Amino acid sequence: MKHLKRMDESILVCVYYGLNGERLIRRGHKLATLLDCPLYILTVDAKAVDAFDAEKSGYIESWTDLCKELEVEEFIVRDDEKQPIQKVIGEIAREKNITQIIVGQSAQSRWEEITKGSFLNVLLKEVPFVDFHIVAVKRPIEEEAHGTYEKGVRAYVMQDLENYKIVFTCPKSVSIEGIFFKEIGTDFDNGIFKFSYQNKMHEVRIKEGFVTNPHLIHSIYGISNV
Repeated sequence: MKHLKRMDESILVCVYYGLNGERLIRRGHKLATLLDCPLYILTVDAKAVDAFDAEKSGYIESWTDLCKELEVEEFIVRDDEKQPIQKVIGEIAREKNITQIIVGQSAQSRWEEITKGSFLNVLLKEVPFVDFHIVAVKRPIEEEAHGTYEKGVRAYVMQDLENYKIVFTCPKSVSIEGIFFKEIGTDFDNGIFKFSYQNKMHEVRIKEGFVTNPHLIHSIYGISNV
C-alpha cells in the first residue's frame, strides 16, 4: 500500500545543467523526507529535448534515474519553452500546490540570477505564496580545477581505417557527435568522449586522439563501421 504523504506542504527543486543538479535534488529529497511531503523536480530549456547535445541529454538521464531512485513525485522537463523562467516556475508552483522552492546559486547556470535582487523580486511577485531556499553551491570553475577533466567541448568520432579518431570540426563523412572531456595536464587528446544513442549516454576512452575501445562502438551500432 502506497504511503500517503501530507499535502499541506510540497517542495519544488529547480535544476539547470551543471554539476550541482544532483546535490540540489538530494537536498530537496532530504527536506521532503523530513516534512513527509511530495517532491517535484523542474528543469527548463528553450530547446526541444531532441535538440539537446550529449551533455544535456546525459544530465536529463542521470536526473531521471535519480528521481526514480528517490521516488520523487515527478520530474518535470519543460523543453521548447518560450516563457520567462519565473512564469514557468509560477505555473508549476500553482499546478502542484508548491509551498517551498529550492534553487541553487551557480555561476554557470541561469538559476544564479535568482540570487540577484532584480530577478528575485520578479520571482517573488510571480510566486508570492511560497518560501524560497537559495542553496549555496561551488562555482563550476572551482569544481573543474579539482577535477580530472577540462570543460567538455563538442567533438566527433569518425572511422579511420580500422580505428576511430576524434576530430573537432564536423566531418563530411559519417561520424558520431558528442562531448569530449580532455584530461587536465596533457598535451595530447587524452580523455573521455561521451555521446547519446537511443536516449542513453555512452562513453569511450580517447588516447592520443584515438578511441581505445572501438568494440563498444561496434556493439552499440551493431555494425563494423559507423
